[in-house]
Amino acid sequence: MKLEDTKWNFFKVGDLFNIEKCKCSKAGDLDLGKIPYIGATNRNNGIMSFSSNSKLTTKGNCIAFICDGQGSVGYSIYKYENFIGSTTLKSGRNEKLNKYNGLFFTTCLDMNKTIYDYGYKRNEPRLKSETITLPSKIKNKPNYEFMEQYTKSIIDKKLNNYKKYAQTILETLQYKKIENLQEKEWREFFLTDIFTDIQRGKRLTKADQKMGDKPYVSSTASTNGVDNFISNKNGVRIFSNCISIANSGSVGASFYHPYDFVASDHINHLKNEELNEFVYLFIVTLTNRFSGKYNFNREINDLRISREKILLPINSEDTPDYAYMEQYIINMKHKKIKQYLDYLEKQKKDS
Repeated sequence: MKLEDTKWNFFKVGDLFNIEKCKCSKAGDLDLGKIPYIGATNRNNGIMSFSSNSKLTTKGNCIAFICDGQGSVGYSIYKYENFIGSTTLKSGRNEKLNKYNGLFFTTCLDMNKTIYDYGYKRNEPRLKSETITLPSKIKNKPNYEFMEQYTKSIIDKKLNNYKKYAQTILETLQYKKIENLQEKEWREFFLTDIFTDIQRGKRLTKADQKMGDKPYVSSTASTNGVDNFISNKNGVRIFSNCISIANSGSVGASFYHPYDFVASDHINHLKNEELNEFVYLFIVTLTNRFSGKYNFNREINDLRISREKILLPINSEDTPDYAYMEQYIINMKHKKIKQYLDYLEKQKKDS
């Protein structure tokens, strides 16, 4: 099944979808709950938080069109589940829409992203007039069956690859019974006692960033801190196999990076050559807790980071029990991968 083997035609959004307004005008008034709140972002499938305000719910199995918002206006997201949508969104319904052709639709719709920007919003008349190119059996009807089968084929291929990868990783992890966290003794340690290299990244403006394939890590609290992919080599600081911690912006947001990356001046890297992936992953959950201590008006400067402490489990010598931390994360990873593989097997049986 190939895209080039099918016929394509142009369609207007207004001819394909019934457009409705989403209902939430003030995200700050939402109570915490389990219903996804979708805002003007194309990240995390649009999810910004979860709420219990069921009166504001939009029924799922629709396309959420992002109509306003800096950076994301013009994107579209398929939503299978019920959600609470910001008034910066509009939903689109089509009786033949499903979770497979819905993903195909959004890929085609996102080709229109370049039409809009923060000063040229996606109002309802513009949205309805948008033209998209879709597979078509006859001139005025999309080929819904082709879109569904094509998307299924991609998902099946990806899932098989994920399954093989997960099985390979699982074979390298040896589960061992260890003490619970509550049974261990813990003690405070300065970050400078744990990490032999603590250094800030280097300033690199957006205008000076050259497109490439090396992650550029800055102060965002999402996407593992990765803000862009660049090719700059001169006048930058490149780190690897370490923890990054945001010193401004999303202050305290911490991530482990096993790969080479270019570091913004909005992060510090924490490194100890003797620590491995599993120990880093244990520690990064603790450095993340600094987010509750700092904010935009109180950043992490060099003096403050030198005074910061974290609690760590200790061994009989009253030093950090790195062997325990390593095994704890190995056990956690083993458990999660096995749950994932069991879930895939169940999905296969139910389909």
